[in-house]
Amino acid sequence: MDERILPRHIGIIMDGNGRWAKKRLMPRTAGHVQGAKAFRKCMRHCIDIGIECVTFYAFSTENWKRPKEEVNAIMKLFSDYLDEGLDTEKDDVVMRFIGDMEPLDDSLKKKIAKLTSDTAGNHGMVCNIAVNYGGRDDILHAVKQLIKDGADPDSITEDSIGEKLYTAGLPDVDLIIRPSGEQRISNFLIWQAAYAEYVFMDVLWPDFNEKHLDSAIEEFSRRNRRFGGV
Repeated sequence: MDERILPRHIGIIMDGNGRWAKKRLMPRTAGHVQGAKAFRKCMRHCIDIGIECVTFYAFSTENWKRPKEEVNAIMKLFSDYLDEGLDTEKDDVVMRFIGDMEPLDDSLKKKIAKLTSDTAGNHGMVCNIAVNYGGRDDILHAVKQLIKDGADPDSITEDSIGEKLYTAGLPDVDLIIRPSGEQRISNFLIWQAAYAEYVFMDVLWPDFNEKHLDSAIEEFSRRNRRFGGV
């Protein structure tokens, strides 16, 4: 792909695991297992084509409302992924985890801290995994941090808020992809996506593959991004 038309930052809402399983008369947890495989394929392809940053929406602040069995299964998959880690020498990926980690159990928090630390010195693609993340919570968290730092109200700017968001230091998201046929943003990167292009796709996340990602990027490349200009 022509690097001139690649988005710098892609956000992906991994949606449709439960419906994928239901269509196959399988438990919802089976959908999450297949969804984890789609995540790995998609992440690998982002590395291969030279994406600068990708953010995967793994678990929202609202997802705690799901059945306890399903939540536990998601957290187990998440823990297993952290155990696997990455071939950091080969991939050179910087792993970041965005969201409020406090409600997670201690073992998960330790694994998150370790993988974050182990990859902090890498220089390749930044991969954000949004866990217990919500866009409104992100903004609220940033404002609270400014208040704690003693910021004068008149000194608060868009830039100062941006510096306190979970994605501080990263470019705003250029392209958000949502599979599953749903057409809403579900509280995902709502500050960072002010000028993002959205691509909605009628494919459930476990079936999402490299061709779907390429198709979304091709659609992005055809968009005329004016950022409020003409």
